[in-house]
Amino acid sequence: MPGAMTVGEKTPPPGQARFEDALAKLPDGYVDGHFGGRPWGVTVKRSQDGKRTWLYGEELSGTDIVSFNLYRLAGSGSILKPCEMSSAKVIEFVLGFEPSREKVASRL
Repeated sequence: MPGAMTVGEKTPPPGQARFEDALAKLPDGYVDGHFGGRPWGVTVKRSQDGKRTWLYGEELSGTDIVSFNLYRLAGSGSILKPCEMSSAKVIEFVLGFEPSREKVASRL
């Protein structure tokens, strides 16, 4: 599938650990923040079993969006499934998105 990225235990792509760490730090639910100097609204939902993370982000002062599912595979690894965009765009967004401090502080 175009745009999908599979991460196995032997050949993780560069930045995969950083991407998953940054995603794990985002709070569940809705959070405002900034990416690329512009305001964004982001919603993150995680399945109860921890095997799927869904993110939808929308530029609040424009028309850009970011949307994907991350599936954790049995054993080691995961698969990133962007919604009609490249994996690179998704990874860049998650690594660069800065949530507002209020929501993140309430999660700690």
